Parts: sequence; C-alpha cells; structure tokens
Amino acid sequence: MNTPQNNNTFAILEDDKGDLKQEFRKYLRQWPWFVLALIITLLSAYIYIRYAPRVYETVAKIKVLDESDGLELPTSAFIFKRSNINLENEIEILNSYIILEEVVKSLNLNTQFYEEGTIQTTQIAELPFYFEQNIESDSISKSSSYAIDVKEKSFEITLLNTDKTVVIPNHNSFEIDHEFPFQLKIDNTASFNEANGKRYIVVFQSLQQATLGLKSSILTQPIGDQSHLLSLTIKGESKLRSERILNTLIEVFNRDGIKDRQLVSQRTIDFIDDRFIFLASELDSIEVDRKVFKEDNNLVDLNSDAALGLQERSQSDKAVFEIESQIVVVDMLQDAIKSNLDGGLLPANIGLENGNTNSLIEEYNQAVLERDKLIRSGGENNPTVKFTESHIDDLRSNITKSLNSYQQQLQVSQSQLSNRNRKFVGRVSQIPEKEKLLRAIERQQMIKESLYLLLLQKREEAAINLAITEPSIKVVDYALSSSGPISPKPNVAYAAAILAGLLIPFAILYLIFMLDTKIHGKEDILKLNNKIPIIAEIPDINKKEKAVFADPNDRTVLAESFRILSSNVNYLLPVRDDEKGKVIYCTSTIKGEGKTFISINLSLALSSMNKKVLLIGADLRNPQIHTHTKFDKNTAGLSDYLHDASVDWKSTLIRGFQKHQSHHILLSGNIPPNPTSLLTNGRFKSLIEEAKDLYDYIIVDTAPTVLVTDTMLISQLADVTVYISRANFTEKKILNFSEDLFQSGKIKNMAYVINGVGASRSYGYGYNYGYGYGYGSKELA
Repeated sequence: MNTPQNNNTFAILEDDKGDLKQEFRKYLRQWPWFVLALIITLLSAYIYIRYAPRVYETVAKIKVLDESDGLELPTSAFIFKRSNINLENEIEILNSYIILEEVVKSLNLNTQFYEEGTIQTTQIAELPFYFEQNIESDSISKSSSYAIDVKEKSFEITLLNTDKTVVIPNHNSFEIDHEFPFQLKIDNTASFNEANGKRYIVVFQSLQQATLGLKSSILTQPIGDQSHLLSLTIKGESKLRSERILNTLIEVFNRDGIKDRQLVSQRTIDFIDDRFIFLASELDSIEVDRKVFKEDNNLVDLNSDAALGLQERSQSDKAVFEIESQIVVVDMLQDAIKSNLDGGLLPANIGLENGNTNSLIEEYNQAVLERDKLIRSGGENNPTVKFTESHIDDLRSNITKSLNSYQQQLQVSQSQLSNRNRKFVGRVSQIPEKEKLLRAIERQQMIKESLYLLLLQKREEAAINLAITEPSIKVVDYALSSSGPISPKPNVAYAAAILAGLLIPFAILYLIFMLDTKIHGKEDILKLNNKIPIIAEIPDINKKEKAVFADPNDRTVLAESFRILSSNVNYLLPVRDDEKGKVIYCTSTIKGEGKTFISINLSLALSSMNKKVLLIGADLRNPQIHTHTKFDKNTAGLSDYLHDASVDWKSTLIRGFQKHQSHHILLSGNIPPNPTSLLTNGRFKSLIEEAKDLYDYIIVDTAPTVLVTDTMLISQLADVTVYISRANFTEKKILNFSEDLFQSGKIKNMAYVINGVGASRSYGYGYNYGYGYGYGSKELA
C-alpha cells in the first residue's frame, strides 16, 4: 500500500512531466521558425564554404643543438637529465624583430600579391609573369596598392589610392617611362594564357608593418617537455609563400647562431693579425742590427774552451727567455684588457702558461656571448642582462688580478734567473764583450721568432675552429603544408549552422516566453492559484458573432463550450430545499476580459435548455449588453429602477433574442453619477429576491473588481461568482487580486472561466476537445 509521502512524490513527478511536455509543445508549435532558421544558417554555411578563402597550415620542425652535443664525457646536465638549452630564450630569438626583419628583407615580404576573383581575392606567392621591384624593401615608408589588369595586348596599372591608371602596351613596361615602383613583362605564351583577363593586386607595406604582421602570424612552440625540438607553424592562403617563409626563417636563425659561435675565433684571428704587423717589424729590425753588428765587429764562433760555460749560460738564457716570453704575453693581455672598454671578447689560448687565467678568460668570453644573445632577445634593460654584465665586470677584475699576480711571479723568477746568469757570465769572462752583445741580439731575435711562430700556430687553430663551427640547429622537417585546407571545414561549418539554426530561434522564443506576463490557459492559472476551480475554457473561434446562441440548436464548438460552462455552473450551485432561482454573477478583474460576452452566452445556454433566465446588466459605469441587441444604451433599465421607486423593473425587461422566449434582459439603463449608492440602497436586493421567484437563473453582469467596489458591495447576493480571465490578455499578477478576494471571503463560491483560449497557439495552448462530434450537419469540421 502506498504511503502518503510516496503518493506526493509520484504527484510531483507527474507534474514535472506535464510541465516538460507543455514546454516542449510550446516550442514544437513554432517548428516553421526552426525550419526557416535551419534553412538560412545552412545556406549561409554553404555560401561561406563556397566562397571563403582556403587557408593552409604549414609546419616545420627543428632541433636546437647544445654546445656540449657530441662530447663523449658525461656532463652534469646529462647525469641529472637537465638540458643546457633554454627553449624559451630560443623561441624569443626566433620570434625577435631582428630575425624576422631579415626574413622579410630576404623574401621581400613587404610586397604582397593577390589575385582578384569574382567573389573573393586570394593571396598568392608570386605573379605568373615577370615582376621586378625598383625600390628597396627598407625604403618603403607607407602603404600603397596597385591593380594590374591583364588585357589582350596591354597592362592596365591603377594606383588604387588615387585611381590613376596607366596603359602599358605589348605587356612590357620596360619600353616606356612610368613612375610606378616596378617593372612588368610577359615574354611567353604560358604566362599570358594563365594571366589573360585577370586582375592582380600588388600591395606595398613598410618594412616594420610587414615584420610585425609576420611576427603575429608565426607560432613557435616546443614539442614535449623533455624535447629540444621546436615546431614552427604559419597559416596562409599560399602554400608556396608559407613554406618559403619558414625555410628562410630556419636558415636565418641557424646563420645567426653560427655567427655567435664564431665570434671568439674571429676575434682571436683579428687580434693575432694586429700583433703580426708589430712582430714582423721588430724581427726585421733585430735581424738588421745583428747583421750590421757582426759586419762591423768581425765576430766569429765561440772558443772551444768556453763551450761548457756557454752551454750553461745557454740553458740559463733559455730559462730567462721563457720567463720573458711569458712577461710579454702578460703585457699583451693587459693591454688588450685596458683597450677593451666596450665589454667585448678577449683573445684566448695565445700561449699564456697559467691555467687559472686561461679558464677565467674562457668564462669571460662565454659570459659576453650570453649577454649579447640576451640583449637581442630581451633588450638592454632586461634584469638578466644587468646580472650578466655585473658578472662580466667581476670576471674582468678577476682576470686583471690573476695577470698581476702571475706577472709578479714572473718578475721574481726573472730576478732569480738573472742573478744566476751573472754567475755564468763570470765563467765566460774571456768572451769578448762584443760577442756578449751579439748573444743579446740573437736572444731578442729568438724571443720574437718563437712568439711569432706561437701566434701563427694559434691563428691557424682559430681559423680551423672558425671553419668547422657546428650549426646551431638541426632541421628535422623542412616546411611542409597540409594537403587540404584547415579553413573552412565543411563538417564544422554545417554542424555550427545546424546548432545555430536550432539555438537562435530557441533563444529568441525563450526570451519571448520569459518576458511574457499574460496567461494563456488553465495551466498558468493552476500554477498561480490551484484553490479556485476552473469550470470552463472558452475557445477563440468565432469572432464575427458576439452572441453565439442566437439559435438554441447551435452545435458549433463555441456553443458546446458554453453548454459545458452552464453544466459546470450547476455543480457549483448550492443545494437548497426551495425552488427559487439561482443567482450567478459574471465578473472580471479589468475591462476587456469578456465578462459581458460570457454573461450573455451563459444566459442563452441556460435558456436553450428551456429554463427561465434573466440577464441583468449591473455594470452601471460601462454597460455593454445593449451592443449585443438592437436596443439603445439609454433604454430604461436597472439604474432607472434603482433611482426611481415608482419604476417597476418588470416593465423595463426586453427580449433581445427572438428564438429564446424564456430569456429576458434587464439593461443597465442610463449611466448614473452615483452607481455605488444606487446598488446599496436596498432596491437591488429586492429585485434579486423578486426575480428568484420568477426565474430559474439570474445572470448578473457586474463591474470589474479591481477598478470599482460595485461588485463587492452586492457579492453576498450571488450563489456562484464566475470570474472571467482572458487568454493572452490578462496579466498573471492581476490574478493575485482575485485570489485575495476569494481568501478574504469578499467573493464566495468563486470559479474561473478562461476566455479566448487558443488565440495564441504559439505558447502551446490550444482548444481541441472534439466538440461537435455526432451533432449533425452543423458540427464544426
């Protein structure tokens, strides 16, 4: 057995299901708008796919090489699986303005070509005929566009900025003078057949504009987290142009990296070349002095008895020579450091026999190269650049200190060797003074010659390093374009069109439904107030005839709806022992909801069942019953009776409908200045009491409740109050007023009647109860 809680849950689920069905029907009734929207969006998608420019994606892949690539010894980066390559820096360099500007200059990208079609204009890599640009890329300061029309026997060139046109005969601009910044020529049949009858557009841009445009169109990103590979992507209408751009970018970037690696070797070569000139001059001077000295003094070989002393002295001289050579190298490096005011590279590996100083020079040169690379990618004010420059200054200071220390050591050694050498001089005191001078000259000559040979060796080493510099990147894939266009995509376009075709009308309808504040059927009233019963829904079918029951035998759908209303009203009437007539009020909230229309047809429906019916027009402020009859609104009626005690209300009754003999109407009469006072003077109550004895039903058409208090003043006389609301007219918030009247007891035994149902089928409400089934020839098809 179901518990009450289960029953409530089931009822809630049923209500939700009903609401969903109702909402679905609201939108389903608008299917023509959905179909129309789908047709429009699908047609738009077809036009877009048909005429949109074809965009292709071009991709190239490169590997950034590390300086330690190829070393056999494992490095710390290898051991700990860290990369010495900063891919973010490499990406910034690839996308830097300097690199891309070089690409633009190489390919002349600030001159762009387009082929104009009937519908669209497509970018192309080059013109199908000979084109020669007369101006340099960096001399273009502002944008300009030229249209080239290829005619049967001539070119027509138009400056689009000014519409100035020049005709070039014979398809050869070299034959005439003109002021355009290019030359054109067609010299073969194939080019003419391809270009004949077409129009081409040549657009010149400034170098900066073209470079910035290229910078925004290239996407550079790493392939994976642990990879040294970079993917370069560009999208464009011309496959050839895109492939040229990426391949040239790879070439320029590689060349820039090689140049950075060659800087140390090139600087060493330049330094040694400068020293060669000085050393050659000194060697020539020493050799001339030696020759002159020997000729002037007739010097010969040393005596055999001085051989041993000379040998020892020679060894000492050799040691002195080595010390002096090192002192010279130190002096040269100190001079290089003093002259290197701009923070450039220092010569490396020039024969200095001090490992600490050589390591500092190598570290200094690496720091200078890193600083220059960071300046190109991030600018001089980059914090990393400032830090690197500080590091360079520290290294220069350390190198200077190291050289000074080493020089002091050499000087001490030189002093010691000099003292020892003086001892050897004493042993060979027999050697003539002139021979000693000759030895000094020869020693100087040997020093310069050995230094010259050392520098020559180092120059060759630097030249070899310069020639075999490894590339900075490895090309994994050269630029390769997609076989098909990435845009437009038919599947995506049609899917988006279908989605838009459904969502757009849905969104518009949803907005319309959301902003709608009127009732459209009983579902709306039940959501707002489910305590007051709804006894009938009157369809909005026949708008030509105001009184549908002119014929008591009417079998139309509208007539049947009023028969249902009359039947349901009888169920609401209280059961009494007496056989007096029943009083039924017809009222509404505001004017225009159809209470007079309902009052007349309800009274006629009851009269068609052979009942005596009296219809009273109690809306003394705005009477409308007379408009349904042939009588004038000033015909004597209720107001005359209430105002004048001598007037008998029975004498003012009329018959408005000839076929309803038991139907009488008491019109409102003349509009009084004080209807409230008249309705409360007691005569209206007497009229109702008398009418109960004469009629089966008294239908009272009262005034709207929200505008005046007339209806509430006489509401206690009613057995049933039929409260009319009109579909697509009555505001939902107005119904709250009727609920207040019911809850407060001001109007008793109230029931709703919804008039004009089906007037707006766009909200999913309709009136289709099958009225007319089996009612003969007058049934509504």
